[in-house]
Amino acid sequence: MNPDPISGWAKHAWREVPRAELPKRAAEERVSDFHEIYSILDEQTAREQARRCVQCPNPACVDGCLMKNRIPEWLGLVAEGRFLEAADLSRASGCLPEICVRLCPQLCECACILNGPGEPVAINAIERFIHEYAFAHGAVELPCVEPNGFKVAVIGSGPGGLACADDLVKKGYAVTVFESQLLPGGLLVNGVPTFKLEKEVVQRRINLLRRCGVRFRLGVMVGRDISLEELRAEYDAVFLCVGARQARPLELPGAGLQGVFQALPFLMQKTGEFQVDHPRIEVKGKRVAVLGAGSTAMDCLRTAIRCGASEAICISRRDAANIRCGGRDYSNALEEGAKFKFLTQPIALLGDASDQVTHMRCRQTELEAPDASGRLEPRPVHGTEFNVPTDVVLVACGFDPVPFPARSDLAQLAVNESGQVLVNALQMTSIPGVFAGGDLVRGPSLVVHAVRDARKAAAGIHTYLSEQAK
Repeated sequence: MNPDPISGWAKHAWREVPRAELPKRAAEERVSDFHEIYSILDEQTAREQARRCVQCPNPACVDGCLMKNRIPEWLGLVAEGRFLEAADLSRASGCLPEICVRLCPQLCECACILNGPGEPVAINAIERFIHEYAFAHGAVELPCVEPNGFKVAVIGSGPGGLACADDLVKKGYAVTVFESQLLPGGLLVNGVPTFKLEKEVVQRRINLLRRCGVRFRLGVMVGRDISLEELRAEYDAVFLCVGARQARPLELPGAGLQGVFQALPFLMQKTGEFQVDHPRIEVKGKRVAVLGAGSTAMDCLRTAIRCGASEAICISRRDAANIRCGGRDYSNALEEGAKFKFLTQPIALLGDASDQVTHMRCRQTELEAPDASGRLEPRPVHGTEFNVPTDVVLVACGFDPVPFPARSDLAQLAVNESGQVLVNALQMTSIPGVFAGGDLVRGPSLVVHAVRDARKAAAGIHTYLSEQAK
């Protein structure tokens, strides 16, 4: 095999070498625990898969990547066996790559020029390989640079907060991350199930940041325990990146019945590492119905199965082609035994004499004209009502940012009609020196969006403080 990924036999590797998927544990094995279901490629397979890249002159994968990662360049290095150089190059244009690669929607692969005439390059699997290879070979230490004299407060230790701290500490800023919970990591450790992202992967990144001087102040809520004014007095800039944790209410008759719970407390109880101030949600031996069909809904289905539910069924108003979750989440849920009732709209919850939910009243839907995002809108079909037996209902209908504490000086921040914080091109809010990103600015979104906003904010903070120093 020619080691040069763009000459000789390798030019046609995309036809000669089948695409390799991430190695995955069998469904019957993985549903018995909460460990990650994927492992990594071996070195030979990683090189062979990287050689499938045709090195097109205008790489659509880069355009599709939300981080604009230099994908073809590091694929070429992987094809030559230069794994550490590839990981360095990927980190140069990305941030928290070992985390993002596990939660990324893989838009780069959707955009791959081979996605049609053949199968796309296994970019996600190769990227996961090079970053785990780099960690295994001790090649991921952050550079510890001379302090530049500026101090920045980062509010929130989820993906956005960690990414902003990561970028700023590399430029010499003294960074303190404030987290309202007693463990850093935000929803990465208190919401994302470990079968998608092991907690040790997040802790590994946090340990790196700590070794480079990033401080973490835990159990501190900005707006309650410390004011924005106090932060601005002590720090030269502030970055707000608080995730969307406020669940949208279920507005159906019977929503107050026993056995009806929001998704996030359930996931935090089953996958988080601290006690949630919420009644225990037991699903063993019970029929579980999940409302919604996004990533959180898939997490609930798969978690319920691992917790011994006799049935885990998703109720979705749309069909399989139009649900919000990624294809990988959906197929994994199917493999693990989740069931789906598509084109189905819940209209009421029914209970027994003790107010325990027993059934969900539903009706069929059909899809009509697309909405503003291009998704087909569901329309109820009257006269098609039916009941779905259920013992537990988990509501995964979306989230909104948690409102700032009443009478907090955070209320000074300008917001739009949806309550999202307004920012300029530098990610700076209406208050000079205060920056924001992630769900606080754009509403509930992807981890990679939060990371991208955070990196943009870190660059904005650097520009702002550089100007202030003149």
